[in-house]
Amino acid sequence: MNDISKEIKVWDPAIRIFHWSLVSAFIIAYVSEDDFMTIHSYAGYTVIGLLVFRLVWGLIGSRHARFSDFVCSPGEALSYLKDMVALKARRYLGHNPAGGAMIVALLVSLLLTTLTGLSAYGIEGAGPLAGWLAGVGEFAKDAMEEMHEFFANFTLLLIGIHLAGVILGGIFHGENLVRAMFTGNKQC
Repeated sequence: MNDISKEIKVWDPAIRIFHWSLVSAFIIAYVSEDDFMTIHSYAGYTVIGLLVFRLVWGLIGSRHARFSDFVCSPGEALSYLKDMVALKARRYLGHNPAGGAMIVALLVSLLLTTLTGLSAYGIEGAGPLAGWLAGVGEFAKDAMEEMHEFFANFTLLLIGIHLAGVILGGIFHGENLVRAMFTGNKQC
């Protein structure tokens, strides 16, 4: 049994609420895509709002929420993955280099998903971009919809890789990373 006294708060409440809200909003947007456009749009707006929050919190938030704590070079992330394969990767209290790279990839993919979705919706004459994009043309609308669908599916692929990394990293380092994202605590 884990000794609670040897735990340290790593993930602040804002990060944990952001994380699970983003999970929920993305799932709602993904499953509602064609059949429930109003729900899909509101879920997408929620994702955009959460992304804006995360970008700000990545600059001013708590230590392990800041980008400066976990954004590293691609070489560092690859080196960490090689060390994982060799079963000699060091443990990080916050995000490891591969996890940090995944966070950046997810944020970028979600941003592209939402921007292409907003653009496609605007071309249809709806949403906040309608005034600028309404009536641009069927080709542009189809292109934005295709890119939106691509990035939504690419995000889903990244989520799958993220979950695999969470499971494998948790097993490798003997910690429950899912529990940590609920409680905010990790073993010292």
